[in-house]
Amino acid sequence: MTAMVQRRHPGTSLLFVLIATLVALLLPACQTYDTLVQKDQVCEQKWADIEAQLQRRYDLIPNLVNVVKGSAKHEESVLKEVTEARSQAASIKLTSDDLTDPEKMAAFQKAQDQLKGSLSRLLVVQEAYPDLKANAAFHDLQIQLEGTENRLLRAREQYNDAVRDYNAELGKIRGSAVNKVTGKPFKPRVFFSASTEAHAAPTVSF
Repeated sequence: MTAMVQRRHPGTSLLFVLIATLVALLLPACQTYDTLVQKDQVCEQKWADIEAQLQRRYDLIPNLVNVVKGSAKHEESVLKEVTEARSQAASIKLTSDDLTDPEKMAAFQKAQDQLKGSLSRLLVVQEAYPDLKANAAFHDLQIQLEGTENRLLRAREQYNDAVRDYNAELGKIRGSAVNKVTGKPFKPRVFFSASTEAHAAPTVSF
């Protein structure tokens, strides 16, 4: 019996090459897309850490103001300044989209800096009031605020590290190409960089 030799149709070979080429192109693109999604989510989580520490600061301030009211009744202007700055800072809520908007980030950072400045001035009021300086509750709040500021600084550093990592991936040729092909769902994030004066935690004096 004569062996039957099957011949592959030229079109089949061409289709196979096209499919293989398509897979070779799409697989890295899918991996890059997944990487951008993952790094973007890390940024979201790190920003949530910042918000948690800011909320802790907001929650501590009313207690601090009440303690000062009891021992430093003549510091109404400072107390009013802190209260208003807290209200202003707490009123600015950023969405995920806002974290890619330089103007909205700048407004948020300005409000936080103003709060920190007024809070620092409130903390040094104790020097002029012996009763306040000796108040255990005031000392406890100072320590808690100092701890919050340190955690906030660390959270800000970690967020900026995540933003740098994400923006670098997005800026690469493959990341930029994938973003463009998929309709540009990814946008560069803005770093959270407080002013030079705001980098220092409020002074705690005993």
